[in-house]
Amino acid sequence: MPGRLEFLGKHTDYCGGPSLVCAVERGIAVVSAPRRDARVRITDAMSGEHADAELSDALVVRHGHWSSYPLTVCRRVVRNFPDARRGVDLAFASNLPPAAGLSSSSALIVATFLALLDANELAERADYRAAIRSTEDLAGYLGAVENGSSFGPLTGDSGVGTQGGSQDHTAILCARPDALVQYAFAPIRFEGTTPLPDELRFVVAVSGVAAAKTGSALALYNRAASAAAAALELWRAATGSMAPTLAAALADAPNGMERCRRVLHGRDDLLRRVEQFAGEAAIVREAGEALARGDLDRVGGLVDESQANAERLLDNQVPETIALARGARELGAVAASAFGAGFGGSVYALVPTSRVEEFLDRWRTAYLTRFPGQRERATFFVTGAAAPAHAL
Repeated sequence: MPGRLEFLGKHTDYCGGPSLVCAVERGIAVVSAPRRDARVRITDAMSGEHADAELSDALVVRHGHWSSYPLTVCRRVVRNFPDARRGVDLAFASNLPPAAGLSSSSALIVATFLALLDANELAERADYRAAIRSTEDLAGYLGAVENGSSFGPLTGDSGVGTQGGSQDHTAILCARPDALVQYAFAPIRFEGTTPLPDELRFVVAVSGVAAAKTGSALALYNRAASAAAAALELWRAATGSMAPTLAAALADAPNGMERCRRVLHGRDDLLRRVEQFAGEAAIVREAGEALARGDLDRVGGLVDESQANAERLLDNQVPETIALARGARELGAVAASAFGAGFGGSVYALVPTSRVEEFLDRWRTAYLTRFPGQRERATFFVTGAAAPAHAL
């Protein structure tokens, strides 16, 4: 299960907008075996920690612990497929830094579901095939498992507490080697593939500031989603529209953004959120076209605009991620941006392959000189665009 790099598409997926994403060359390795009973035993092979549970629609999840992700999957599977009562022994090992915006939690959700899918032969069931007809459908369903929403006839529950979308799961399951993939969401629609030039690689800086999804950090993580939902509700009330997403609302009305400004007059917080979404959606599509034609200067400028909007409109950046993005551009990166939910996490720099080692050393030195307190937690690595989840 690879981790995910979001090239562009900050908080667009659950709003119905597009993203440009790829998988990274790090991830979670998983082994699993079906059991004869309904027990699930999940072991972190690196720490030795394990979680045990009975497959049940009443399974109690311990939020704030890594086990909440796989056990939420176990509970949801039984709720949606009541006959799925065959448990698994599952062990995993990861070289993805946790709470770093690289989708380690979503990778564990995908891994757990695939193990239960195999053990219970879910893909042979008519109700499964009716609801999940493609890999993209599976990504959408697993996004719904994580955020707790229903997926077609498959009823939702409380999820893990986050209000995200299905971008991460789509990247993990639908990435293509050596390319960025562009998808729009809610529902998932494939929009295109843009090859990553051989002469470019990603250098990823994990800032050392944990992008956690527990406690007070969970409220920050969900703030952007809550603002988008509130703006959509005001739009519906003012216009009579039943648009399911912000993207649909803005597309349904002539001069949608201007009308939205009138609807949200006096709610500057919500207007900033809508402006960020609309701007980011346009940036994604223009950047994909610019990268396809090799206009790297334009790509870099668009990514800079996306990063600036995250700082100014989303207000989800911290000094460390801001410094990393700016520092990368000063060192000559083609493009650089924070990615993921924000409030910490990682920053990528797109760099000529011939310069990656020199660039990494200089970028890391500059960052740790400015933020010496992150020396033990920050990590830097190089990656290309990797293959999606697959069996070895």
